[in-house]
Amino acid sequence: MAKYLIQASYTAEGLKGLAKDKASGRKAAVAAAVKSVKGKVDSFYFSFGTDDVVLIVDAPDNIAVAALSLLVSASGLVKLRTTPLLTIDEVDQALALPSAYRAPGS
Repeated sequence: MAKYLIQASYTAEGLKGLAKDKASGRKAAVAAAVKSVKGKVDSFYFSFGTDDVVLIVDAPDNIAVAALSLLVSASGLVKLRTTPLLTIDEVDQALALPSAYRAPGS
């Protein structure tokens, strides 16, 4: 399975829901949503600053994560940023691929 970094920030209404559900309730709801797309929550943290929640999620593919993102975003209570994470081996494979690129102005 592929790994994804998901960073979320609650709207004001979303924070009211967090206060009602408690952190453990939101974690359970998120885990269930991820499971519904055949994924698994690897790490779940609340944080300060721009992001209220930071997750590492294992998911079968981009389609599963897109479905999750659309479902969550449609609520209007949470804003997400999702970043696919690459393993060291995947980056080594990418570096080994032949490529041709001319930088601007060169």
